[in-house]
Amino acid sequence: MLKGRHLLDPRDFSLEELEEVFSLADEIIEDPKKFLHVCDGKILATLFYEPSTRTRCSFEAAMLRLGGSIIGFSEPNASSVSKGESVADTIRTIGCYADIAAMRHPKEGAPTIASMYSNIPVINAGDGSHQHPTQTLTDLLTIRKLKGHLSNLTIGCCGDLKFGRTVHSLVKALSRYNNNKFIFISPEELNIPDYVRKEILEKNNIEFREASKMEDVLGELDILYMTRVQRERFFNEDDYVRLKDSYILDKEKMKYAKDDMMVLHPLPRVNEISYEIDEDPRGCYFKQAKFGMYVRMALIAKLLGVR
Repeated sequence: MLKGRHLLDPRDFSLEELEEVFSLADEIIEDPKKFLHVCDGKILATLFYEPSTRTRCSFEAAMLRLGGSIIGFSEPNASSVSKGESVADTIRTIGCYADIAAMRHPKEGAPTIASMYSNIPVINAGDGSHQHPTQTLTDLLTIRKLKGHLSNLTIGCCGDLKFGRTVHSLVKALSRYNNNKFIFISPEELNIPDYVRKEILEKNNIEFREASKMEDVLGELDILYMTRVQRERFFNEDDYVRLKDSYILDKEKMKYAKDDMMVLHPLPRVNEISYEIDEDPRGCYFKQAKFGMYVRMALIAKLLGVR
């Protein structure tokens, strides 16, 4: 049973529990009208200490499409956080009003702290450069729907792999499925961090290698997971400017890829995927964004125990 649980890390749920969420998402996609009132009278609090478009709007759209209501804030200055209120006190207060909370925070571990003081389920909607488990559920559902399976895949992760929490979460999740291997494409300064390399990949004997040129490996990939170089994670503007255009996926590079390779991106993009790729059927990132709403609908329903 997932009722009353928190989701802080993609490994918080077993593979069987993940399949429960995906199966319910399948049902919702098939007939969304059946789910219009399953959260009548329930309230979701969206506590966003960092800006967001897709994650916040998809959580709110998910709850509204289930018949529930929304409270919360979209940036900390619109809350008592600006007066110095702690995460612990914020979640204790919100627990008096809402039935479930989704929290995004620039500090790693903040949603975990919140969960320790919360009497309602807390969902980590992204914490610093650490984890983003509901984006991972989105990614897994997208791959599962479009590829038909989550095993025996070669996944290329490209761009900012050092600070990219979506990549860290995805590697954690896909490492649990059989015979997946990874190719990490990045400049040396943005390589995958040691904790992912050692604690996830090496510890579990997951096959991986690193590359500096996208063209050298595109032909091997079943999935290319693009990420932007994130200005907000850099302390030095010069480093950001130097690295921001390291990898740009365009029509010419796509000639190296398989006909059925999927291009995913957690969005927002800046210029790392050319707009001409939007017309390529292999560009799946807007389908991915829509699947994000459906998987969050399923997750909310499961954590609230309304289904």
